[in-house]
Amino acid sequence: MRPKAQVIEADMFRQPLREQINLKHELVGLGDLINWEKLSESMSESFTSSRGRPAKSPRLIAGLLYLQYAFNLSDEEVVGSWLENPYWQVFTGEEYLQTEAPIDASSLTRWRKRLGEAGVEELLAETIEAAKRSDVIKASSVKRVIVDTTVMEKAIAHPTDSRLLERCREHLVKAAAQHGLQLRQNYNRVAPRLSLQVSRYAHAKQYKRMNKALGTLRSRVGRVMRDVERQIESVAEKSHDALRELIARTKRIISQSPKDKNKLYALHAPEVECIAKGKARKPYEFGVKVSITTTHQEGLVLGARSMPGNPYDGHTLAEALEQAAILSDVTPEVAIVDRGYKGVEVDGVKIYHSGMRRGITRTLSAIIKRRSAIEPIIGHMKTDGKLGRNWLKGALGDAIHAVLCGAGHNLRMILRKLRLFYVLLLSDFFRPTFAVGFRFWF
Repeated sequence: MRPKAQVIEADMFRQPLREQINLKHELVGLGDLINWEKLSESMSESFTSSRGRPAKSPRLIAGLLYLQYAFNLSDEEVVGSWLENPYWQVFTGEEYLQTEAPIDASSLTRWRKRLGEAGVEELLAETIEAAKRSDVIKASSVKRVIVDTTVMEKAIAHPTDSRLLERCREHLVKAAAQHGLQLRQNYNRVAPRLSLQVSRYAHAKQYKRMNKALGTLRSRVGRVMRDVERQIESVAEKSHDALRELIARTKRIISQSPKDKNKLYALHAPEVECIAKGKARKPYEFGVKVSITTTHQEGLVLGARSMPGNPYDGHTLAEALEQAAILSDVTPEVAIVDRGYKGVEVDGVKIYHSGMRRGITRTLSAIIKRRSAIEPIIGHMKTDGKLGRNWLKGALGDAIHAVLCGAGHNLRMILRKLRLFYVLLLSDFFRPTFAVGFRFWF
């Protein structure tokens, strides 16, 4: 680390970044709306450093995560864009123009793990407060909410028996090579050909031949698995758990049948579930169910929580309303839901669902009809945001990804409001000049 005097002396000849940019840019306004000191205090437990060099500032990590999920970028893209965009550097708290990347892109994975679900919920809560400060929502808007569920698909290939079996064999052969195990046969030439034959027979609807080739492939994978299992004692103890986990997953894939429950759909992501949402264009989706809570009028996200185990929609309502109450500091009084939540009751909350007739006035009918407003919001979170595909690992990755997608949607709403505000401000400023010029010309 350089001496402090040298740093001060070098900054004397550098122009501050805020003097070189347009201070009416929406990102500058957004950075001023967020309470970074409060975020730093809440995230300080995750950013303690007892040894090695000091950790990065909480504002830098929070700002990068905000930008990543607001603009639908990968870890590499957000760090690269930060280096090229001075407005992004101002948003993350930089005073002078930086010419080097602040962190390695791969370290964002470790930062998300350190924050956990509770840490990223603080990020979502701060976007709700920023929305109140920018008048995107009213303070009373959080009392009436809309709740719905969707499927957050995992980044896996479409599961087929032949592909899963071939992936198991590849991982077993690779693990054997890493640990110096001598396999009797690895089937590197036969197994890929069998997997290709299975897909061709399925395409030609020759199901007897397909099942025969699939059974042959299953027996070949079983031989490799048992060969590795016999030699597992010769491997170092620190690698026993990983090998046993791989063998256990391979056994599940070999033994599972089409009508079994709790099947394994991806070797690297055992938490993936097969969820049917009744869509004609996509009967089944592979991922995790996510509950989304938004304000009734504006559509700001107040809560986003992953629901592992594919629970019934009505059983997720209490948890969704509890999260919205914690993050917004206001307990919802009215919840509008669809018929999937029919018959569910939550203490202190009036629940209305589509199709209700008894005791429904004209005003309540108009309120209930607005329930469908959450559908395009979920669509925008999947197309404009990152909710459509989750690349984070494990059940913890599912929970973190869902919350950050909600924060990204809120930031896009605030940026849209700020952008419109500055456009209207400029139009009001130049309107008298245009009017005078118009009269003078004619």
